[in-house]
This record gives sequence, structure tokens and C-alpha cells, in this order.
Amino acid sequence: MIHLRHLDVAYPGKKVLSDFSLTLPERGVLGISGPSGCGKTTLLRVLAGLEQPQAGEIEGLAPDSVSMVFQEDRLLPWLTARENLQLIFGDAGQALMWLERMQMADKADVYPDQLSGGMQRRIALARGLGHPGDLLLLDEPFKGLDEALKQTLYPFVLNCAKERPVLLVSHDQEELHTLSDHVLLAQGPPLRLSDAAGFVPDRI
Repeated sequence: MIHLRHLDVAYPGKKVLSDFSLTLPERGVLGISGPSGCGKTTLLRVLAGLEQPQAGEIEGLAPDSVSMVFQEDRLLPWLTARENLQLIFGDAGQALMWLERMQMADKADVYPDQLSGGMQRRIALARGLGHPGDLLLLDEPFKGLDEALKQTLYPFVLNCAKERPVLLVSHDQEELHTLSDHVLLAQGPPLRLSDAAGFVPDRI
């Protein structure tokens, strides 16, 4: 299991995580819902190794074993859709397989600036979902996609969650309750998590 113990993250004049502890499940989707600015994205960045806490520790997780879908697509503009995926996967066949899953096989050789926002979002999703690892982090992963398309992509998240924990941050309540095994409510800063009954979990 992945254990977060007594984490502190602070910026000038603002404490985002303060003595924050949480144990993630071995698999399944843990959803987090809450207002912007309460510390949800900071938590994901700490788990991804993109930000270092000033105190505390994370046990059971190597930074290079984490994959993340950011709020921004973060595609490399000088690479085609296929090349953006191949850079992560290291395998052209796997890149093409994920393009097919995203219903974008015909866009393999198209550059990001020639793709719609929804198409760029699907490439970013494929990059995160297809990358092997011990933890998958999703920060508003379906932002900008219509409901019908989202429904076709949900099974890929659920399939990932059979083998590893998935931490899903979203403002979309229907999305959270469709995908999540458990949903926590976030408040802060500093970030505090509780379930609907107000229980503050150290372990889910």
C-alpha cells in the first residue's frame, strides 16, 4: 500500500498541506471533490514527485512509477499524435493501439495544433492511461469532452483500477460517482479530506 505520513507543503503566506496523512487502497478508484484552491492538485503533484513536501514522507511509491493526466494536455507540439504517445510508451504498436481506443487512428500523423481541444485531451488521456505504473493520478481528466465520448472512455479508467490505485480529482459529481469506489470531500487550505458523513480518513 501507499502511505502518506504527516506531509507539510507551504508557500509564502499559505499552508496547503499540514500534517496530512492518508493510505491509498491497493486498487480501485478513489475520488476527490472540492473547491478550487483547496490543495487537491498540490496533493497530486506531491504524489507524482513534481513537488517536494517540507516535512513528512511517502512510503511504498517510487516517483518513476506514477502516471498522471494533468488538467492541461501538455502535448509536445513538434511531435505528431502517434509520436507523443510513442515517446512515453517506447513502442509504435502500443501508440497506435491507444489511438484506436481513443477513436483517433486516422489522426496518428497529425500535429497537436491541427487537432481539436477534445482530440488533444484524448491524446493526453491515452498517454496517462497507457503508461504502466503503481499509481494513476487524474486531475480533471475528462474536461472539455462531451458526455457521450466520456462514457466510451470510462471503461479504460476502470480497467486500470483493477491493477493499481487511481486517484481521481474532479468537479463533475456524476463522473465521480460513476467511476469511484469511494468519494472524499476536500476542504482547505490546508487540505482536509472527509467522506459525506464527515469522517476524516487516514485509511480508505
